Amino acid sequence: MGGVTDAAPSPVPSSPSVLDLAPVIPVVVLQDAADAVPLARALVAGGLPAIEVTLRTPAALDAISAIADEVPEAAVGAGTLLDPAQVAAAGAAGARFLVSPGWSPRLLGALRDSGLPFLPGVSTASEVVTLLDEGVTELKFFPAEAAGGTAYLRSLAAPLPQARFCPTGGIGPASAPSYLALPNVGCVGGTWMLPADALAAKDWARVEGLAREAAALGG
Repeated sequence: MGGVTDAAPSPVPSSPSVLDLAPVIPVVVLQDAADAVPLARALVAGGLPAIEVTLRTPAALDAISAIADEVPEAAVGAGTLLDPAQVAAAGAAGARFLVSPGWSPRLLGALRDSGLPFLPGVSTASEVVTLLDEGVTELKFFPAEAAGGTAYLRSLAAPLPQARFCPTGGIGPASAPSYLALPNVGCVGGTWMLPADALAAKDWARVEGLAREAAALGG
């Protein structure tokens, strides 16, 4: 599919939902692909098996490939996907799910054609309705806090109950539980279990501990 048309949409891949893998998806920005495997192992040991590696650095694709090869218990995904070429590269690297901060007809077509589970980003009710019309029910709500936070998502639950979200953007350990309590939220994305000083020091034990605390937020 190259764009949004009046034709019946192709079925969305029916693999296990990314939204149900863990209450929190760590959003990872890696400068050095050598850190990917120990970081992934720490997150998995802490109870966060779904890991989104963003394509914001040159190391990202190598990091995804390393995690896919060496940490099979992790469900490694690719984030910040902006065009079909990135979608293809992420799939070739071994990504098991795909995430975009927004969407266009061209990007949606590439995400759908990949055969992988995907979470296109939305921030308005109109975008949600358009994607529901395309058969897409699992979405990233971004930027969550700036776009209205829990109050906005709560207001969408009654008129659009078929839509489920992974809110990401500005969420931390204090606000995550209020998101996770909403009926239309499956998980949240965040970075608070990945403090910059811990990554710089390669303090994987600290990352594991923070991941364990984050995993416990889901009850």
